[in-house]
Amino acid sequence: MVNEQLERQVIKLIALDRIDIPVSSMSGKLKREKPKVAREIQVPRGNYSGDRVYARVEEEEGQKARGMKEAIDIFCEKHEQYGVELRGLIAEQRTTREPHLYFGMQEGCRLTSADYMDVMTSLGFSEAKAESMYQELMDASRKISKARCEERSILVG
Repeated sequence: MVNEQLERQVIKLIALDRIDIPVSSMSGKLKREKPKVAREIQVPRGNYSGDRVYARVEEEEGQKARGMKEAIDIFCEKHEQYGVELRGLIAEQRTTREPHLYFGMQEGCRLTSADYMDVMTSLGFSEAKAESMYQELMDASRKISKARCEERSILVG
């Protein structure tokens, strides 16, 4: 009974991971594309009101965040003694051990469409929507995963 439950949990994790790969890839492409498209839009006199859309450009004042590495470098230049200590603390924190769970399918075994459907419905998709998305997600996942190692890991600590 415990082994059966553990098997189901690992199957769910694998299905989640495989669905995440194409969705994350698409998300990354969308996040890179939006700023490019936005920069290309030339709004006349700062305002546009069309039949279906509107756009406006507003200048906003604010402070730009300084990069962490740049701020540390400046601090170390100004306070050499404390800078050495700060860099030591940062290095110490970076070398902590973190538990990772490695997972994958046994040789010759595959997840079923039901395994994927269970995961997609648990994410809030209706059965009909999950079914309509299933094949496209699997095709995208297979294309992306061909270049990957089958064993995957996730930080669990």
